Amino acid sequence: MPVSRLFIEEIIRECRKKRVTKVDVLGFEFEMGLFPNILDEARENGIDVAPKYIPRDVFDKRAVERNQVVFHDVAFIEVRPHFKDNAVAVQLTDFSVFYSQDSVTHAEATLNNNRSKIVVENGQIIKMRKGRDGSCYTEQLTKTWKDWIDYWSVDSNFESKREIVRVQNPNTGNWEEQWTGDYIFENEWQSFRTRNDRSLELMSVYHECVPGQRKIAVKVVDIFGNDTMTIVDLNVGGKN
Repeated sequence: MPVSRLFIEEIIRECRKKRVTKVDVLGFEFEMGLFPNILDEARENGIDVAPKYIPRDVFDKRAVERNQVVFHDVAFIEVRPHFKDNAVAVQLTDFSVFYSQDSVTHAEATLNNNRSKIVVENGQIIKMRKGRDGSCYTEQLTKTWKDWIDYWSVDSNFESKREIVRVQNPNTGNWEEQWTGDYIFENEWQSFRTRNDRSLELMSVYHECVPGQRKIAVKVVDIFGNDTMTIVDLNVGGKN
């Protein structure tokens, strides 16, 4: 199961109780839209939460014995807003990933002659090939950060729709609606790759906004299907 908001909130409460100021949260998957809101809430409580992905290498006995298992930080998005009167567009400027699945050194040692293998090491996808004579050749498949992105989208008014859940009151047994403290991401613009068109737009269209403070959310889905989101505070019609 993905690491959820409720799970991290419980960690924050435990940290406050025991006066812990930094904690790593390890997970194979994290709930969609969890970051960065929950990290900001933790910082407001004086706690530095560092979410990290558990690599599949933990199931590889040889990788464990060789100390090759690395827990990598959750991906990071950088964006730049552009303004035209009261309209806002978002430019995607960077997407940093730190995934690793296997390693070049391990692949060289275990790959049979005349065979090939895909390795993900330190945020790069590398094709390994071993010739008939045992010689190894490598080809880096991810040339830039853009190659990691399969899909990205923008919500130009992120706090417009609260996330409401139904929970059972332990005292009355009645089901009641409660706000989780988070918001629902609404896809207002997107750019994605298709099988026939591998191009990707890195600049959204301009979206007319009501003047004043607002939060714009940007979500990126990478080629492995992992979801990452960032939120930008803007003052439409004012200085940013």
